[in-house]
Amino acid sequence: MRAFISSLLLSLCCLQGIARAAPPDTKPVDIRHNGFIYCVNGQVNTFNPQMASTGLTVDTLAAQLYDRLLDVDPYTYRLVPELAERWEVLDNGATYRFHLRPGVQFQKTAWFSPTRTLNADDVVFTFQRIFDRNHPWHNVNGGHYPYFDSLQFAESIKEVRKLDQNTVEFRLNKPDASFLWHMATHYASVMSAEYADQLTREDKQELMDRQPVGTGPFLLSDHRAGQYIRLARHPGYWRGIPLMPEVVLDLGSGGTGRLSKLITGECDVLAWPAASQLNILRDDPRLRLTLRPGMNIAYLSFNTNKPPLNNPEVRHALSLAINNQRLMQSIYYGTAETAASILPRASWAYDNDARVTEYNPTKARELLASLGIKDLELTLWVPTSSQPWNPSPLKTAELIQADMAQIGVKVTIVPVEGRFQETRLMDMNHDMTLAGWSTDSNDPDSFFRPLLSCPAIESQTNLSHWCNPQFDSVLQKALSSQQLASRIDAYHEAQQILSQDMPLLPLASSLRLQASRYDIKGLVLSPFGNASFAGVSRENVEVKK
Repeated sequence: MRAFISSLLLSLCCLQGIARAAPPDTKPVDIRHNGFIYCVNGQVNTFNPQMASTGLTVDTLAAQLYDRLLDVDPYTYRLVPELAERWEVLDNGATYRFHLRPGVQFQKTAWFSPTRTLNADDVVFTFQRIFDRNHPWHNVNGGHYPYFDSLQFAESIKEVRKLDQNTVEFRLNKPDASFLWHMATHYASVMSAEYADQLTREDKQELMDRQPVGTGPFLLSDHRAGQYIRLARHPGYWRGIPLMPEVVLDLGSGGTGRLSKLITGECDVLAWPAASQLNILRDDPRLRLTLRPGMNIAYLSFNTNKPPLNNPEVRHALSLAINNQRLMQSIYYGTAETAASILPRASWAYDNDARVTEYNPTKARELLASLGIKDLELTLWVPTSSQPWNPSPLKTAELIQADMAQIGVKVTIVPVEGRFQETRLMDMNHDMTLAGWSTDSNDPDSFFRPLLSCPAIESQTNLSHWCNPQFDSVLQKALSSQQLASRIDAYHEAQQILSQDMPLLPLASSLRLQASRYDIKGLVLSPFGNASFAGVSRENVEVKK
């Protein structure tokens, strides 16, 4: 164990292109006295959460590197101030004015030294880059902002303007009751306009999303792809200096390898442990297990543009073949509930009349036969690594494969990972995919529009390629009212449309799981994604201030 830690720390002292090397006479410090190791399975394609759809950047890193205008309280599910200390809703929800917190410092890194604190210019730059397609920064590194593209952000924002150094106003083309909640997601992380100006002068704009600069509690110190990410605390953090000087994200192993590291002490925190490991975690007195309800959904997506899956009756027949109760027992081990809707049950717009799709293979065979379908062969695309909504995607796929075989449908499993999966799924050749979604918003719109609206096809978050103008019209109706009862009625109507047309089959809403060594304190597990590590400490260990 000690050899692993020493080796890791020695490697962290090496120059990795985006971080400075330690001075030659610097001795490696035991991570136990200087920080903690967070073991997580995943990869990073960008450090800018605006340009990611899901994954490690959104789920874990964004809360460390950046701040947003607003936050969501993990216990009350209410909007709370972050970079904006207060806000106003004007014009019946068509104008939003934010008053920024004074004195917020950006991170000083190996590649940037700020000369000023956060002001309105940073907020204007951040969001103009996203929604103004003519902005000089919009197309840097691809010009894709999956979450906001799926919301048609560019079409909904009339302008964002600076009223004074500490006041920013967003003017929308029409009222949007969900707007504040989207500003509270990690996709809405605020960037530095001054850093952007520096990179423009140096003609190195592509580094903006690879060498991040934010106002969050930790800054990027070092990164070795597929192995680790090292974060150093931001001494000027506006909430106060983080308790731990550094955090190391260990990306190097998955499954039982990560569990072994936690048990031996080579990891201090294990993100998203497999549900099958719960008994081991519960029985070890050296470990602490945390479970919380999660705003997430696991689902089976059908490619509705590809025959015969373009027929809703075929999709209903295949759904009848899946033994969801077995999935609950074999995959989640009591850490999830069977989903009847794309919305988690904790959502305020959840339709309590929704019913879980029945398991009836006999009926499935009869329905396929009545449609003249036989010897059907399908491909099922599956992520290889554990996800917040599914701890064992490959095992889930194997169970679905066996269920489909019972009704005479041959399913070939295609393991894929990361952005490769998203790219291949959007080329329209897949039949089905196991997917999921989690959000750090309590507004139902953050599930419906990114996953199932017509614009979300182009933004590459609608994996079903399903476009229903009536459904999109209902979603717009929900956004146009500030009255909660009216919005609930509209979202219930939307759920009924999905139940009839079934572009995807909801499978499970999972608890969020996290395991840690018992001496790790202050680790908050939020339903909306991983919270800041700023308050994490190690019991009975004094760290360097």
